[in-house]
Amino acid sequence: MGPIFDTHAHYASDAFNEDRDQLLAALPSKGIVGICEQSTSSADAAACVELAHKYPYIWAAVGIHPESLLPKGSCPDEMLAPTVTVYGGDWAAELRDLRPYFEDERVVAVGECGLDYHWPVPQDAQLAMFEAHIRLAMELDKPVIVHDRQAHADVYALLKKYKPKGIVHCYSGSADDAAWLCEQGMYIAFGGACTWKGAKRALKSIDAVPMEQILLETDCPFMTPDIYRGQRCDSSMLTRVSEVIAERKGVTPEAICKITDENARRVFRIP
Repeated sequence: MGPIFDTHAHYASDAFNEDRDQLLAALPSKGIVGICEQSTSSADAAACVELAHKYPYIWAAVGIHPESLLPKGSCPDEMLAPTVTVYGGDWAAELRDLRPYFEDERVVAVGECGLDYHWPVPQDAQLAMFEAHIRLAMELDKPVIVHDRQAHADVYALLKKYKPKGIVHCYSGSADDAAWLCEQGMYIAFGGACTWKGAKRALKSIDAVPMEQILLETDCPFMTPDIYRGQRCDSSMLTRVSEVIAERKGVTPEAICKITDENARRVFRIP
């Protein structure tokens, strides 16, 4: 099945250290024609861009994930990002140091960035950092990749204020909110979570999103679809997500793959 464009992946993650190149080399034979590799801080930005240069079907997004602001004492030290360990929480300085990456033609988006109120991350710092990413994306005329976890109201307030182009990834909001986000020009990405038991909210949101603004994503190595639960997630598993979306939209999985590939190339401005 294909063509499949995975708009949100983390192949630079340690979870792929043992077989990364073997896995990525095999993905085109499984229908994968595009991947947007997401950085989370200065710790993995270089690796993400390196993957985008090594594999012609991979592009990169560069930004700082809100979890990178996790303060010392909130998690094991080895989990702390350079945002804290190197920059002392000065995310603005880190973001300035990331600016040169955006001159690379393989870097097609700003992110992953956003708000995450699940973790004990200072909310004021998150809000300021997310707003800075949105402003940067608009300055560079690139889409912004939005992370929204338990923070709908504040995320939506900033998106309404600035009206950026971009993607709300791993969408978990309501169908009504998905509708106005699309009217504003955002794209909505769905992954393995929409296949899980009890995913009624996600399924209603799929119904509300126009075909020309729906996207596939994995967030791999996380968010494994239902039939693969217990396994490490990778882009080939999006066949299952396409089946679920196809059932809601009344078309074939192949049609979903084709249109979501077209949508991804439109939002990222790639051929």
